[in-house]
Amino acid sequence: MPSTFPWRASLAIALSSVIGLWLSPMAGWAQLAPVSIGREQITSAEQALNQGLTQIQAGQVEGAIASFQQATQLNLQLAPAHYNLGLALRQTGQLQAAAESFYQATVTDPGFALAFANLGAALLEGNNLSLSEQYLQRAIALDPNLGLAQYNLGLVFRLQGNRAGALAAFQRAVQLSPNAPEPLYHLGVMYQEQGQMAQATQSFERAIALNQGYAEAHYGLGSLKFQQGDLDGALSAFRQSAAANSGYANAYYAAGLVFLQRQQLAEARQVLEYARDLYTANGNAQWATTANQLLQQTLR
Repeated sequence: MPSTFPWRASLAIALSSVIGLWLSPMAGWAQLAPVSIGREQITSAEQALNQGLTQIQAGQVEGAIASFQQATQLNLQLAPAHYNLGLALRQTGQLQAAAESFYQATVTDPGFALAFANLGAALLEGNNLSLSEQYLQRAIALDPNLGLAQYNLGLVFRLQGNRAGALAAFQRAVQLSPNAPEPLYHLGVMYQEQGQMAQATQSFERAIALNQGYAEAHYGLGSLKFQQGDLDGALSAFRQSAAANSGYANAYYAAGLVFLQRQQLAEARQVLEYARDLYTANGNAQWATTANQLLQQTLR
């Protein structure tokens, strides 16, 4: 393998989501809110909640879940306990249980904008777009400056085919959360789809400036350069994408396209085989087949 293109030879295949939507991390952990029940019950629930927050800070997620569950049992009206339980459950991939906890937080405290926002995000990840939009709109009605809700609403609109709504939501999310690279990335994708290459380039570059390890943004920038015929720039961006996430199959696939354009068949074969294997490992049979079809062009 050429030293000028430093793909690692024996990378472990990442089994996390490689293809698909990126969801913003759930918002921060909630502290106690005032409640109107007996003082002894408040103290017990408060202790359990605080213990859970301490465990989260120490990386003890399972212990935190148990503590937050205890807090909700001690005080069913303690919205931060339900909310934090939802965050912890979401962190461990228990999406349905997380959504139920967020929902309970909204029932307990109908003005809890972050709970509505995270409930909407969880439902979005579960592909329940209609309910997701409903709860995200409620979050924005409660707090129009909640960038997380605007961002996830943009994702919902995009999936629903509402391009104007998605563009407006992402632009608003950028205004509200200027240090978040994700809305910028999705703006870049939308600008690219609309042929607005200068705006797309700027959006991808701003996203990368905020997060040098943003594999998808590097890939987006590379795809722009590929479209514009800048093969050197495209290859450099795809290399950076793979360096940021060695399990990101799209980066290897796209690099294979560059090598095919250059008639560098051995290099194309190597990265396309790796892309195919990653797609297969991630259950993306369609793209695994596409990568395999391109591989046939390297056997001439």
